[in-house]
Amino acid sequence: MGAAGMTPLAWLGAPAPGGLALPDAKPTPGQMYGPRGVWLDDRCLIVADSGNHRVMIWHTVPDRDHQPADVVLGQPDFTTEGPKAGGRGPENGFSLPTGVAVIEGRLVVADSWHHRLLVWDRVPDRTDAPPDAVVGQNGFAAIETNRGGAISATGFYWPYGLGAAHGWFWVTDTGNRRVLGWHGFPTDGRPADVILGQDAPNTGGENRGGPVSARSFRWPHAVAATDDLLLVADAGNHRVLGWRFPVTDRAADVVLGQPAFDTNREWPHGKQGPAAFRFPYSLATRAGELIVADTANNRLLLWRSVPAHGAGHPADAVIGQPGFDTNGENHWTAVTAGSLCWPYGVCRHGNRLAVADSGNNRVMIWDVGS
Repeated sequence: MGAAGMTPLAWLGAPAPGGLALPDAKPTPGQMYGPRGVWLDDRCLIVADSGNHRVMIWHTVPDRDHQPADVVLGQPDFTTEGPKAGGRGPENGFSLPTGVAVIEGRLVVADSWHHRLLVWDRVPDRTDAPPDAVVGQNGFAAIETNRGGAISATGFYWPYGLGAAHGWFWVTDTGNRRVLGWHGFPTDGRPADVILGQDAPNTGGENRGGPVSARSFRWPHAVAATDDLLLVADAGNHRVLGWRFPVTDRAADVVLGQPAFDTNREWPHGKQGPAAFRFPYSLATRAGELIVADTANNRLLLWRSVPAHGAGHPADAVIGQPGFDTNGENHWTAVTAGSLCWPYGVCRHGNRLAVADSGNNRVMIWDVGS
């Protein structure tokens, strides 16, 4: 399945006719700068417009190109940009928001460089609505790494991704090289119930301070789940790890993108094929299928059924490239509705696939069929 097998439903963000184009220096309701996270369901589209330090909300799923957003969070209006709400302070703004999701009716945003999650009890319908809760910091004004102290089970260092499955809430605590899990929705100050990738709550070494293994991370960046597996995009080790439920801190059951659990090879110049990644930053699942944003290869890889164990399993299809052996930014030609340049975020809902195509400063919504 390549670009020809998809129907573009909406192109949101910079038009970029015929090639790469930066958005206007002054933000607008219809443009983005390096979006990294995206959420899609029947009711809305939510985008982490990371470069503009804001979150954009469409209260109906967009059905036309360059449709403006309805609501912006983290800024006082659609024309202000910059971290901390253009200087108003962290109580009212973001610093590089990334992961976004609606969980149990609540909007959760990974405010990565403020080392926290922000929570709205419902998806806001007005611009600049303040969050209702914070997780990972001692109040809305606090923004220090690991709550300003040592690594613990209640703090974060660059939390980039988040998700929920089977009654559990998961966060990729990227800077601490670990994944934190809570049974139920977390509240601030409540320690994580499970920590993957580290030997103790106060450690944060790359690959547990040793070689790459089936129990370690370099840059865990995103989480997703099938009925059987918790999946983690370990971007720095160029792989995806999977654990069968129930999940504990043990060796992963399956690895994708590498030929073995103890390898983290990168192939920056050669043909990539269907079983290799370069910095996979996001995951999306639906009905047993898996889509991986193979970011530095400017493509998405699709498995129609996720393997439950073993290593080296090839993908069934590629999206954004004409075949498995090409990986050029926008095919080394021009920006089109089917090309990609550093896709950072993906979300699958029904037959719709939303992609935060960061290098093209846009979000694409495609109909990928059944």
